[in-house]
Amino acid sequence: MYKQMTFEDSVRIPPNLFGLKMNEAALKMLREKYERTVDKNYGIILSIFDAKVKGDGKVLPGDGAAYFEVKFDSLVFSLNVNEVLEGEISEIVEFGAFVRLGPIDGLAHVSQVANEFLNYDKKNLCLVGKNSKKTIKKGDMVRAKVATVSFKDTIPNSKIALTMRPEGLGKITKK
Repeated sequence: MYKQMTFEDSVRIPPNLFGLKMNEAALKMLREKYERTVDKNYGIILSIFDAKVKGDGKVLPGDGAAYFEVKFDSLVFSLNVNEVLEGEISEIVEFGAFVRLGPIDGLAHVSQVANEFLNYDKKNLCLVGKNSKKTIKKGDMVRAKVATVSFKDTIPNSKIALTMRPEGLGKITKK
């Protein structure tokens, strides 16, 4: 789910940051460029840290900035299909349950919430099992399995589909 990754990139450091140490200036520019962005191959980049400038910078004619090759670490949130995780129900809607998975919500379609037919209780904003009468509502903790992952260009455009039907998944009850 969360992992630390190391990347390398060329960073443009504008003249107004020349008063900082180059590692600090590079870190500032990398944070502006990458934090809270989505990389389709790696996931959601949450944080950038430990930037190290490699070698001397280059100045391009007509541009007062300096360009540096930088190696840096990042905290990345990624998901894999069939990964089982726990999260809190952030919203119940007629078509399913949204589950908070750190920086993004996943959707368990109503057909994937339980192994029985569920009715949407509009008054209490919950899903109710037709036979068992068990409910699932906002704030409940659940265990779910990732069915599909589709990271797009932004967090709101990315989609995570979940299932809670397999045995051992679903609402976590306190003993």
